[in-house]
Amino acid sequence: MPRHIRMPDTGEKIRVEGDRLVVPDQPVVGYVEGDGIGPDITRACLRIWDAAVEKAYGGKRKIHWCEIYLGEKAASLYDGQYFPQEALEAFEEVIVSIKGPLTTPVGGGFRSLNVALRQDLDLYACVRPVRHYSGVPSPLKHPGKVDVVIFRENTEDVYCGIEFKSGTEENEKLARFLREEMGADFFEGAGLGIKPISEFGTKRLVRKAIQYAVDHGRESVTLVHKGNIMKFTEGAFRSWGYEVARDEFGDVTITEEQLYNEYKGKQPEGKIVIKDRIADIMFQMMLLRPEEFDVLATMNLNGDYLSDAIAAEVGGVGIAPGANMSDHVAVFEATHGTAPKYANLDKVNPGSLLFSGVMMLEYMGWQEAADLITLAYPELITDGVVTYDFARQITGATEVKTSEFADALIERMRGGIDLEAKRKQQQEQLVKERRQREIRRLLEPMEEMIATGKVPTAVSDLMTRSLITVRDEETVEVAMHAMADNDVNSVVVEPDDSGQWGILTKRDIVTKIVNGGRNPSTTRVADIATRPVMSVPPETTIREAANILSANQFSRLTIEQGGRVIGMVTEDDIFQTVEKFGWSVE
Repeated sequence: MPRHIRMPDTGEKIRVEGDRLVVPDQPVVGYVEGDGIGPDITRACLRIWDAAVEKAYGGKRKIHWCEIYLGEKAASLYDGQYFPQEALEAFEEVIVSIKGPLTTPVGGGFRSLNVALRQDLDLYACVRPVRHYSGVPSPLKHPGKVDVVIFRENTEDVYCGIEFKSGTEENEKLARFLREEMGADFFEGAGLGIKPISEFGTKRLVRKAIQYAVDHGRESVTLVHKGNIMKFTEGAFRSWGYEVARDEFGDVTITEEQLYNEYKGKQPEGKIVIKDRIADIMFQMMLLRPEEFDVLATMNLNGDYLSDAIAAEVGGVGIAPGANMSDHVAVFEATHGTAPKYANLDKVNPGSLLFSGVMMLEYMGWQEAADLITLAYPELITDGVVTYDFARQITGATEVKTSEFADALIERMRGGIDLEAKRKQQQEQLVKERRQREIRRLLEPMEEMIATGKVPTAVSDLMTRSLITVRDEETVEVAMHAMADNDVNSVVVEPDDSGQWGILTKRDIVTKIVNGGRNPSTTRVADIATRPVMSVPPETTIREAANILSANQFSRLTIEQGGRVIGMVTEDDIFQTVEKFGWSVE
C-alpha cells in the first residue's frame, strides 16, 4: 500500500510518561482536513490556532502540523480506501489530533468513519463541552447559565451494534432462547438488540469525568441514567459510578446526600459533589436550572441525545466542540456534518472546529492560547462580525466569509486582550454564583433538592448515614442515653464474635426491659439486641425496600456494603419521601 502521510521534519512528538501526557514546546499534532466544508473551516482554524499560540507564547511555542488522510481525500490517494491503515497508525503515533467533518460513503460494506475511528482506537469517552458565548443567538432567556461538560461512553449501550433483524434465523434463535430459557415475553416478529453496560466500561468513563472535574475546579459530577426502569444496565451504571467516586476519589468527593445530611447544604472546600439524575429529568433541568450542573457522565444513547439537545440551547451544533478520547490518545472534531452544498464557498461558521481546537489546546496544557480565542470570540460576535448563519439572526450584523471571520478574530487577538483581568472577572462571577446556590441549599434544602431534580429512587438516597452505635458489653442504660441524646429511635449494635451486626430499638426497651421486668443498668445490650439484622445493599429501590419491610413486618433496614453497615432506612423515611416527592407507579 502506498504511504502518503509525512511527519514534519521539524517538531517533537508528544509522548506519555506513566499516566502523564508530556507536550514539548514544538509538538507534532495531526489534522484531518475533512470532507464537504471541511477544507474551508480547517484552513481558517489552522490560522487562528497558530496565531493564538504565537501571541500567547511570543514564538516560544509552535504546533508542527501533520496531515492525516481520511474520507474522500484518502479514497483518492489509497485506491478507494476511506480509512487506510496508515491513518490509524498515525493517530496512535501523534497521540493528539483534530479532524474536520467526514462523509461515510453510501452503500453496503462501509462503517461510519467516526464509529470506526472510535472503535479501532478505543476512544471510549466522547467529551462535549457546552457553554454560551456572549452575542451568540440562543432560544433561552439566560443562556449564560449553561456551562457543562458531557462525558458520553462511546463503546457500549445499544450503539455497540449487537442487533438481529426481524425474520432472520439469528433473530428467531435469540427470540426462542429468551422465551424458553429466560422466560421473556415480547411480541412476535420483534427486532432484537442487546444493551451491554459493563463495570469496566462504566468505571473508566466515570473515572475520566471525575478526574476532569478535579483538574478543572468543577463543582459537581452528575451520573445520568434511567436506572429506575433499566435496573441492571443503567441502574448498574449509577452504582458503579458511585463506587468509583468512593473507592478512587474518596478524599475529594462527597455524595449529594452527604452534602445535605452531613454538611447541611454547605459544600466543603476542595470537595466535588457526586450526584445522579434520571435522564428525562436531566433534560428538564438543563432548561430550568442549568447552572446546577457542571460535569455530566452518561451512557452512549443518553449522551447522544443530551449533547445535541443542550448544544441547541447555546447556538446549535454548528459551534459545539467535541473530542473522542482514550486514556491518552485524543481526536478532537467538528460535531456537525459535511454540508456538501456549501463546500468550497468560504461561507460557513467554523465555530465547532474552532472550539474543538480550543479543547485541544487545553488538553495540551496550553491554556493561555485557548483563553485568547475564547475571550476574543464573543467580542467579535457582539460587534456583529459573523458568518451567514448568525447574520440571519442578528439585527445589523456584518456578514463575512469563513476566511474573513478568521482574519477578524486573529486581528482581535493580536490587538491585545488583558487575560489576567478577564480571568479574574470570570472567577469572581463563578464564586458569586456558587455562593448563591449554597445559600439556597442552606436556607431551603428540601425545596432545593426538589427544584434541582433530585428524586429519590434507592435506599441510598434516603438512608441515615451518621449512625449511632453501641457495643454488646455496654448496658442498655448507656444505649438509652445514646438514643435520647441523639434523638433517634434505635442504635446499631457493633458486630459480635460471629461478625453479625445487631439493632436495639425503643420498642425493645419497652417490651424487653420494662415489660420484661429487667434493670437497664445491669442488662447488657447483647442480651436484648436483635440479631441478625435485615440488611440490603445501597442500590435497593424504595419499592423493594417497602416490600421487604412489609413481608417481614419490620420498621427499619440497615444498609450494608462491603461487610459494613453504612446506613439505615426506616418506614418513616419512606413515608416522608413519598409525602414530599410523590409516588408514581413504575
